[in-house]
Amino acid sequence: MKIDIDTYREIIDTLTRNKSRSLLTGFGVFWGVFMLVGLIGGGDGLKESLSREFEGFATNSAFVFAQPTTKPYHGFRKGRQWGADMNDVERLIAQVPELDIVTPALSKWGRTVVAGDNRYSSNVKGLLADYAKVEEPQMRYGRFLNDMDIAQGRKVCVLGKKVYKTLFPQGGDPCGEMVRIDSTYYRVIGVDYSAGNVSINGSAEESVCIPMSLMQQAYNMGNQVDLICLTAKPGVTMSNIAQHIREVVARAHHIDPTDEKAVTVFNTEVLFGMMDSMFRGVNFLIWLVGIGTLLAGAIGVSNIMMVTVRERTTEIGIRRAIGATPRDILSQIISESILLTAVAGMSGILFAVIILQMVEMGNTTDGIVNAHYQVGFWTAIGAVVLLSILGVLAGLAPAGRAMSIKPVDAMRDE
Repeated sequence: MKIDIDTYREIIDTLTRNKSRSLLTGFGVFWGVFMLVGLIGGGDGLKESLSREFEGFATNSAFVFAQPTTKPYHGFRKGRQWGADMNDVERLIAQVPELDIVTPALSKWGRTVVAGDNRYSSNVKGLLADYAKVEEPQMRYGRFLNDMDIAQGRKVCVLGKKVYKTLFPQGGDPCGEMVRIDSTYYRVIGVDYSAGNVSINGSAEESVCIPMSLMQQAYNMGNQVDLICLTAKPGVTMSNIAQHIREVVARAHHIDPTDEKAVTVFNTEVLFGMMDSMFRGVNFLIWLVGIGTLLAGAIGVSNIMMVTVRERTTEIGIRRAIGATPRDILSQIISESILLTAVAGMSGILFAVIILQMVEMGNTTDGIVNAHYQVGFWTAIGAVVLLSILGVLAGLAPAGRAMSIKPVDAMRDE
């Protein structure tokens, strides 16, 4: 079989044109992988960032507080003001055995905390030691309040992150230093670096915690309670006992047990459940968009390989004429498809990882990463496997077309 120089030139020109098309099609796969990996990493980082807003709170916790009644009951009109007290704490412990922790909390807003020439308008919390099991502190220095502080009414305090940075801008361990809250001096025993921004009885970052017994005396608060903090025992769903909790408190204060506004039971379990449901939806959309973009890229690869086979009909016919088997042609087309998909896909993964790393570095405070935006190892492996499968699938149809080419037909096409 005689092949002139013009035929060779045509083959070379076809391959050159295919390279340009391959680059264009590879960009589709690159963009699809970049979107998938970037969205997965971004979604994980967003979830971690939002989770930090609830950092420290027990997932099975609830908070009970008083509001004006909205229903008349036992001769009392609606709109009546009432307040919880220490007796309600004892009632809940005695009458709701499903509860694990029942601890009261007091608060005073807008109190001036002074250290040297520095001052901060803070929320002062009066707490018991077991409050740490409801909202876990992240101690940077020192310790949290303990039972001896409460029993002996020690004049000690734990500073929140923002309060500490304002009062002690030079940094360092402030434990043992004295601060003044209103007209009373307290010794600092710890610094709580909790980063959560959920304001239940005040944000931890902007608060100063002192023993509850001391706060009752210092502010003449008597037996009153601003907030009752609860956690359920393992295996108990807080939603199932919320109404029982409301009834126990309502009966003692002559409030309609169905008045959910008057005896508010704020259940964090519902909050965490809503967040989990939201992120399940977000993850579904991420995979839907990412895989859809990948499939579009794979279809593009299949189309360009079809065009490649059509334009390389003469080349394939020559190879068949000099002894190439259909299996050889199949291997060539599938290999080209996988190579094109793999190179574009791995480039997309690499670029997405670089972008996510830059976002993560920009989301750092005081040398601490607020959220991690990188994808996991197995996620990356899964993306590589998916790319390989798509590469094979994209090459099947063009490979079938190439295998059906007969040398005689190829020469006639020329």
